[in-house]
Amino acid sequence: MANVDLKRQMGKLHKEMPDVMRKGFDPLSEQALKDGALSKKTKELMTVALGIAALCEHCIKLHTPLAVNAGASRAELLEAAGVAMMMKGGPAVTYVATELLPLLDELGVK
Repeated sequence: MANVDLKRQMGKLHKEMPDVMRKGFDPLSEQALKDGALSKKTKELMTVALGIAALCEHCIKLHTPLAVNAGASRAELLEAAGVAMMMKGGPAVTYVATELLPLLDELGVK
């Protein structure tokens, strides 16, 4: 698939499916990711790991900066990635090498 502008396409999806997105998906995401028994940072680390395990490039690119903004370090992100690799196996290893590492470098995450 061609390089897709996720932000633009998500905006389009919100316009074309407002009830599903604004009444369903957005509130679910907001509630699921807010601080609770687990911190927002922990939840965003989970989203990165799940994105890797699901081989979802867009998930990794969307949630890695959110995890960093929530306070996650490079070491924490790579540790979460290690768990995803253990759970998913070889395909997850390639995603950590080709998606997560370059993105951490691009973001300057230490």
